[in-house]
Amino acid sequence: MNKLRILWADDEIEMLRSHVLFLENKGYEVITATNGEDALDFIEEQNFDIILLDENMPGLTGIETLTRIKNNAPNMPVVMITKSEEESIMEEAIGSKISDYLIKPVNPNQILLCLKKNLENKRLVSDKTTHSYHMEFRQIGMEISPSLSWEEWKTLYKKIVGWELKLSESNDTEVMDILEMQKREANTAFVKYVERNYPSWLKDNNDTNPEMSHTLFRNKILNTLGDGKKAFVLLIDNLRYDQWKTIQAVVEEQYRVEEDDIYCSILPTVTQYSRNAFFSGLMPVEIQKKYPKHWFTEEEDEGKNKSEAFFLEEQLNRFGKKINFSYNKILNINAAKKFVDQLPNLMKNDLNVLVYNFVDMLSHARTEMEMIKELADNEAAYRSLTLSWFKHSPLYEILSYLRSKNIALFITTDHGSVKVSNPVKVVGNRNTNANLRYKTGKSLDYKQKEVYEVRKPEEIFLPKINVSSSYIFAKEHDFFAYPNNYNYYVNYYRDTFQHGGISMEEMMIPFISLLPK
Repeated sequence: MNKLRILWADDEIEMLRSHVLFLENKGYEVITATNGEDALDFIEEQNFDIILLDENMPGLTGIETLTRIKNNAPNMPVVMITKSEEESIMEEAIGSKISDYLIKPVNPNQILLCLKKNLENKRLVSDKTTHSYHMEFRQIGMEISPSLSWEEWKTLYKKIVGWELKLSESNDTEVMDILEMQKREANTAFVKYVERNYPSWLKDNNDTNPEMSHTLFRNKILNTLGDGKKAFVLLIDNLRYDQWKTIQAVVEEQYRVEEDDIYCSILPTVTQYSRNAFFSGLMPVEIQKKYPKHWFTEEEDEGKNKSEAFFLEEQLNRFGKKINFSYNKILNINAAKKFVDQLPNLMKNDLNVLVYNFVDMLSHARTEMEMIKELADNEAAYRSLTLSWFKHSPLYEILSYLRSKNIALFITTDHGSVKVSNPVKVVGNRNTNANLRYKTGKSLDYKQKEVYEVRKPEEIFLPKINVSSSYIFAKEHDFFAYPNNYNYYVNYYRDTFQHGGISMEEMMIPFISLLPK
């Protein structure tokens, strides 16, 4: 490993020889200069990791030297060392983007601490994080079990996501591989948990059941409305819990998180089913029976989520909420900009609901566009792309505007997505739906052990296309592939983000309650 190189510029450098020797004994390479001009020459000729710069040198002053350094190497870390604590000098130095400053006389340990903070902080944090995960690895492994309760699964998943976010900042690929292995083990157990319990969640009214797509609005949002209270619901399509945690820090610049919860998407984990259930407060088969003109089958070409405003109004009426509300859906940047202009007029409503369809489009674009696939070639990059979008999107502007209003804000989603890697062969007729994570039809051929099979859709409140229709769901990181043109199909869709099936990433999704700061 190469030594970290320090340039130390001070007209009294000879008096600091003991300090230089101390740093060299700690493994640093130290080059010295007695004036600003020599320091600039060294910088032009050699590479350094950090510069220690005396503020009060004869000739070219420390501030003047700093300015010229930053003009040529704006990202070079510079630590200003000064005898003066004058506010004007420090403001000028800080305004020139120094990394740190020390007040003379300095002792060797002060300098060492400063160097570690500015040069090795990321490595030290990474090492500590890696060590901490190794310490907890065994405990997490012992917790993974299909017999966990929903509350225990939420705690476990939050823990796994937390480590995923911390360790993604590390360059330790070995520990990331260990975490990925543990996450896959958890997904295997989660699938078994869902298979055992899913039908009973829908049939039994039990306090230990998860909050689900069709109960969330009623139980979490409706009770906040009325008596002059106002709410804004932001539904970001296909937002995973780890993506929420990635943008959380930016949101918290303006909002205080009141509740950071996870709820459960219904099956199939796709917009047609989960989001219609959210807005209607009903399961899909109930929507089909109650509003047949507003439910479209897999075979129909109609837009399958065109009735969300209607479903929302019906749900509000069903629970006696006679309030003013708006429903808007954003599908592109122009629609987002128009919505920003409409915001003042919407503030008279008791409830405003906004569906923002960016993350879902990002996952589809990643499948279809090679450039996007390269930009988000792994989970960490996918999260990073989501964060970059959020910080520079009209959505950030929307939240900034809402902050000035005394309105409760809810951020949620309809389902998540999972990065698929393992193809599972399935055969269906030409009427079989195209989704890679679930299939429905009457002539499906598959290996039963490879799927979650539902032969009687009514048992999990799903509609049937015909009398003999059944559903199958892909598990964990699987995706369905037809035998025809199999290799091309598999290579095209492997390592893409898909939804519709059973995994923690698709079903365990965020519901966040916030108040303006």
